[in-house]
Amino acid sequence: RLFDCNHREVILTIDCAMALLLSLCMLKLMREMREDMLDKQAFAGVIRIGAIESIVHSWFPEFLALLRTRYPRLQVEIACDTTVHLSEQLARGQLDLSLQAKPVAGSAVGHVSLGEFPMAWVGSPQLSIGDEQLSLNDLSAFPIMSFARGSEPYTAIEQLLCSESSARVHLNCIASVATMIRVVCDGLGIAAVPPAIIQRELAEQRLRVLPVDREFPPLRLVGAYRNDHENPLTEDVARVAEEAATAFALRHGQAVARLPLHEQGSVDGVFMQGK
Repeated sequence: RLFDCNHREVILTIDCAMALLLSLCMLKLMREMREDMLDKQAFAGVIRIGAIESIVHSWFPEFLALLRTRYPRLQVEIACDTTVHLSEQLARGQLDLSLQAKPVAGSAVGHVSLGEFPMAWVGSPQLSIGDEQLSLNDLSAFPIMSFARGSEPYTAIEQLLCSESSARVHLNCIASVATMIRVVCDGLGIAAVPPAIIQRELAEQRLRVLPVDREFPPLRLVGAYRNDHENPLTEDVARVAEEAATAFALRHGQAVARLPLHEQGSVDGVFMQGK
């Protein structure tokens, strides 16, 4: 019995009073659960993010700062590796989001464009290379430092030099981008890198862009995320990366970074070409 009724009033029974108290607690918990699920600021999970070094050395710190502002309770685990290895980790479920140079095949993976980094041949002023235009054969006279074997820049360099240079070329693969930049700054060779990752070295004139007669293909960047609903924030976090990449491109200009492709009206082209 919940109520005692007489001709004048309805009185709650002891059982009803207890049921009312418990019902109010249940409603309060349901409201809090709904608010927490809808309020992304309250999300307190873990997201595993991989990134290639060209992104780590450019707009990645701004991306993490923006992510911290948007999701203050979100814990971020970071892995830095080549696109090949990051794609494998994403496919195995070891990463939730990968910021890399090539899309990942599979229906369980979604993508956002993160724009492009133009590439440039650079060297130290210590090499005393003049301002005259250089051919690929001219470049082959210097030790050439490269990203890790199997990376997108390594493959592009190998294809360019093998197809256009008559000289036998040996690429010195360096796994660490920071080490490669240091070696080139010390005048021990030249390299093809995105100017986006050497802004300080260029400003301090420890490196200079070399005039080469053959354009180097740009480094196309994508955010690949798992969309199997195990982590509902993966696409939203990928969009935060897109926002950071856009801000970086607008700040530095087309010579350093190009806008994500949807900003230029051709978002699907890079994904179809990458697959």
